[in-house]
Amino acid sequence: MTQHDDLAYLGHMLETARDAVASLTGVTYEQFASDQNLRFALAHRVQIIGEAARRVSEATRQAFDLPWIQIIGMRHKIVHDYMGIDFDLVWSTAVNDLPQLIATLERSLPDEPVVTPERS
Repeated sequence: MTQHDDLAYLGHMLETARDAVASLTGVTYEQFASDQNLRFALAHRVQIIGEAARRVSEATRQAFDLPWIQIIGMRHKIVHDYMGIDFDLVWSTAVNDLPQLIATLERSLPDEPVVTPERS
């Protein structure tokens, strides 16, 4: 994996985290809890962030002060235990943790867009 690929995955994490936080603008917990489509859409965004994080090289992970194990672990939980998704945890992650993830990535990533890695 190249550093360029890592930048693309980190950029995808940032973009998806921004989308997740934006999707909750003006949404109360009660609205979230009663809207199945919103719950699953948010869980999917958290899953995407975890999948992108899983693809970042170990060397690049060490350069970022992020809870990589928890980010990737949450992805695994959503994918492999889809019937047991803790939507309270998904909400809490989006409201409490994603803003910090966004801030960390914004401080560390270049301003120009990064091209998504090619699939082989």
